[in-house]
Amino acid sequence: MDAILSVLVPLKPMQLALRCCAGFLTVAMSLGLYFGGAQPVAVELFPWPWGKLVHSIVFGVLACSAGYATGLRGWRGVVAGFCVSVSVGAMDEWHQLFLPGRHGQLSDLFFDAIGAALGAGMLSTRERLEKRMGSFLTHR
Repeated sequence: MDAILSVLVPLKPMQLALRCCAGFLTVAMSLGLYFGGAQPVAVELFPWPWGKLVHSIVFGVLACSAGYATGLRGWRGVVAGFCVSVSVGAMDEWHQLFLPGRHGQLSDLFFDAIGAALGAGMLSTRERLEKRMGSFLTHR
Protein backbone atom coordinates (compact mmCIF):
# COMPACT_ATOMS: atom_id res chain seq x y z
CA MET A 1 0.00 0.00 0.00
CA ASP A 2 2.81 2.44 0.87
CA ALA A 3 4.51 1.74 -2.45
CA ILE A 4 1.30 2.57 -4.33
CA LEU A 5 0.77 5.79 -2.37
CA SER A 6 4.37 6.91 -2.87
CA VAL A 7 3.98 6.44 -6.63
CA LEU A 8 0.65 8.27 -6.81
CA VAL A 9 1.60 11.14 -4.49
CA PRO A 10 5.35 11.83 -4.37
CA LEU A 11 5.98 13.05 -0.83
CA LYS A 12 9.18 15.04 -1.27
CA PRO A 13 7.77 17.56 -3.79
CA MET A 14 4.57 17.88 -1.76
CA GLN A 15 6.52 18.51 1.45
CA LEU A 16 8.65 21.10 -0.31
CA ALA A 17 5.54 22.84 -1.65
CA LEU A 18 3.98 22.86 1.83
CA ARG A 19 7.18 24.28 3.32
CA CYS A 20 7.20 27.02 0.66
CA CYS A 21 3.57 27.84 1.47
CA ALA A 22 4.40 27.96 5.18
CA GLY A 23 7.33 30.29 4.45
CA PHE A 24 5.09 32.52 2.35
CA LEU A 25 2.50 32.58 5.16
CA THR A 26 5.19 33.51 7.69
CA VAL A 27 6.45 36.41 5.59
CA ALA A 28 2.93 37.55 4.66
CA MET A 29 1.78 37.57 8.28
CA SER A 30 4.89 39.47 9.40
CA LEU A 31 4.46 42.09 6.69
CA GLY A 32 0.74 42.27 7.37
CA LEU A 33 1.42 43.02 11.02
CA TYR A 34 3.95 45.69 10.09
CA PHE A 35 2.00 47.48 7.37
CA GLY A 36 -1.51 46.70 8.62
CA GLY A 37 -0.63 47.76 12.14
CA ALA A 38 0.48 51.17 10.84
CA GLN A 39 -3.00 51.94 9.49
CA PRO A 40 -5.34 54.19 11.50
CA VAL A 41 -8.02 51.49 11.53
CA ALA A 42 -5.71 49.27 13.62
CA VAL A 43 -6.07 51.54 16.67
CA GLU A 44 -8.25 49.67 19.18
CA LEU A 45 -9.37 47.22 16.49
CA PHE A 46 -10.46 44.59 19.04
CA PRO A 47 -11.94 45.36 22.49
CA TRP A 48 -10.02 44.33 25.59
CA PRO A 49 -10.37 40.63 26.19
CA TRP A 50 -10.64 39.73 22.50
CA GLY A 51 -7.47 41.58 21.49
CA LYS A 52 -5.37 39.32 23.71
CA LEU A 53 -7.01 36.22 22.26
CA VAL A 54 -6.33 37.49 18.73
CA HIS A 55 -2.67 38.08 19.67
CA SER A 56 -2.37 34.49 20.88
CA ILE A 57 -4.03 33.01 17.80
CA VAL A 58 -2.03 35.07 15.30
CA PHE A 59 1.30 34.31 16.92
CA GLY A 60 0.42 30.64 17.38
CA VAL A 61 -0.21 30.32 13.64
CA LEU A 62 2.98 32.28 13.00
CA ALA A 63 5.03 29.91 15.19
CA CYS A 64 3.56 26.85 13.46
CA SER A 65 4.18 28.17 9.98
CA ALA A 66 7.67 29.47 10.74
CA GLY A 67 8.73 26.22 12.42
CA TYR A 68 7.41 24.12 9.56
CA ALA A 69 8.95 26.39 6.93
CA THR A 70 12.45 25.92 8.34
CA GLY A 71 12.38 22.22 7.55
CA LEU A 72 14.07 21.51 10.87
CA ARG A 73 12.86 18.41 12.66
CA GLY A 74 12.30 17.78 16.35
CA TRP A 75 13.00 20.34 19.00
CA ARG A 76 15.04 22.52 16.62
CA GLY A 77 12.00 23.28 14.46
CA VAL A 78 9.85 23.89 17.53
CA VAL A 79 12.38 26.30 19.03
CA ALA A 80 12.88 28.05 15.67
CA GLY A 81 9.14 28.57 15.26
CA PHE A 82 8.79 29.89 18.80
CA CYS A 83 11.78 32.25 18.46
CA VAL A 84 10.66 33.62 15.09
CA SER A 85 7.15 34.24 16.40
CA VAL A 86 8.26 35.97 19.61
CA SER A 87 10.83 38.04 17.66
CA VAL A 88 8.14 39.25 15.25
CA GLY A 89 5.93 40.05 18.26
CA ALA A 90 8.71 42.04 19.93
CA MET A 91 9.40 43.98 16.73
CA ASP A 92 5.66 44.64 16.30
CA GLU A 93 5.34 46.02 19.83
CA TRP A 94 8.46 48.15 19.34
CA HIS A 95 7.12 49.43 16.01
CA GLN A 96 3.86 50.45 17.72
CA LEU A 97 5.79 52.83 19.99
CA PHE A 98 6.35 55.09 16.98
CA LEU A 99 2.81 55.02 15.57
CA PRO A 100 0.19 57.66 16.42
CA GLY A 101 -2.60 56.24 18.56
CA ARG A 102 -0.75 52.97 19.13
CA HIS A 103 1.41 51.87 22.04
CA GLY A 104 3.53 48.81 22.54
CA GLN A 105 2.65 46.78 25.60
CA LEU A 106 4.49 44.05 27.46
CA SER A 107 1.14 42.38 28.09
CA ASP A 108 0.64 42.05 24.32
CA LEU A 109 4.11 40.54 24.00
CA PHE A 110 3.23 38.15 26.82
CA PHE A 111 0.15 36.94 24.94
CA ASP A 112 2.23 36.74 21.75
CA ALA A 113 4.60 34.40 23.59
CA ILE A 114 1.72 32.31 24.94
CA GLY A 115 0.37 31.91 21.41
CA ALA A 116 3.85 31.12 20.11
CA ALA A 117 4.27 28.43 22.76
CA LEU A 118 0.90 26.89 21.86
CA GLY A 119 1.74 27.01 18.15
CA ALA A 120 5.14 25.44 18.77
CA GLY A 121 3.44 22.78 20.87
CA MET A 122 1.07 22.02 17.99
CA LEU A 123 4.06 21.67 15.69
CA SER A 124 5.66 19.25 18.14
CA THR A 125 2.43 17.26 18.39
CA ARG A 126 2.21 17.05 14.59
CA GLU A 127 5.71 15.58 14.45
CA ARG A 128 4.96 13.02 17.14
CA LEU A 129 1.79 11.96 15.34
CA GLU A 130 3.68 11.78 12.07
CA LYS A 131 6.27 9.46 13.67
CA ARG A 132 3.57 7.24 15.18
CA MET A 133 1.65 7.03 11.91
CA GLY A 134 4.87 6.28 10.03
CA SER A 135 5.80 3.47 12.40
CA PHE A 136 2.23 2.17 12.29
CA LEU A 137 2.25 2.05 8.50
CA THR A 138 5.66 0.37 8.25
CA HIS A 139 4.83 -2.36 10.83
CA ARG A 140 1.68 -3.50 9.04
